[in-house]
Amino acid sequence: MFKIRPIQAKDNAAIAQIIRDVSQEFGLAPESGFAVADPILDNLYDVYNQANAQYWVIEDETGRIHGGGGLSPLAGDATILEIQKMYFSPAIRGYGFAKQILEKSFEFAQQQGFQSCYLETTKELWQAVKLYEKLGFEHLKHPKGNTGHSHACEIWMLKTIK
Repeated sequence: MFKIRPIQAKDNAAIAQIIRDVSQEFGLAPESGFAVADPILDNLYDVYNQANAQYWVIEDETGRIHGGGGLSPLAGDATILEIQKMYFSPAIRGYGFAKQILEKSFEFAQQQGFQSCYLETTKELWQAVKLYEKLGFEHLKHPKGNTGHSHACEIWMLKTIK
């Protein structure tokens, strides 16, 4: 049995390792500018323990973390929330956790008064792109804000929150 809950400080090492492992699995090298290179990776609790930010982890009944995802204001455009660091271990893929976290993100954005969510990704994560499209994200021709990943991620998407 798994549950989705807000990140806690004790989750930092586990979720950082999942992000590193999944990035390696999909060939998302740190030197290419992907999220795995972010200096904040080992301290996500503090990053998301701020106004207009939230990060959820997926935990099993033993307390082991299997993935997570969150959102925070888009660097360079604080009127938009950016979906960030959604990574899942192979064991829990295909069970709808990404969709659940995205739905939590949309609810959070709406509660905080935001009208859109943005994300950047890459064609290597084509399964995630299909989910984003299904949930109403639209492709953009240019990146928004200043994420620091726009040169590595060639897919930019925006969803309007209603």
